[in-house]
Amino acid sequence: MKKIKVLFCCMGNICRSPTAEGIFQSLVDKRGLTDQIEIDSAGTHGHYHAGEPPDRRAREKASEKGVDICHYQARRVQVEDFEQFDYLLAMDLDNYNGMIEICPDELEERVHLFLDFAPEVGIREVPDPYYGGPAGFERVYQMIEVTAEKLLDEVAGKLAD
Repeated sequence: MKKIKVLFCCMGNICRSPTAEGIFQSLVDKRGLTDQIEIDSAGTHGHYHAGEPPDRRAREKASEKGVDICHYQARRVQVEDFEQFDYLLAMDLDNYNGMIEICPDELEERVHLFLDFAPEVGIREVPDPYYGGPAGFERVYQMIEVTAEKLLDEVAGKLAD
């Protein structure tokens, strides 16, 4: 059975990327594609938070929307991830550039800005809600939710090929 692997990346792997992982996993489960799509998240600066759960505010926002991200643990993106994952999705340009720095040249086409899958959002970077309040976490959740649907449409299309 064909399997596609997706990795979401932000700076510390405690806000945006675990939120994206949780939302995407929920959508994958609802479409019955759990056996065909593997999902993970990591941080470009993951050593700051390695082993920690997602930020409390991210967990609360996800839970409020019916998505459980409480069991996730932060980790740092590794060179091996570029070989193992088909899609490596950066939440912003800083993370994209950090990923490209360690990515083997022949695998760079696997690295994308996450919001590029939903141009209708109107921006290319998911803002970091860490230093903001609840409205920032809500805005980020909504952006991720819209984009995750579009990404899943593409991934599901590749599974059907």
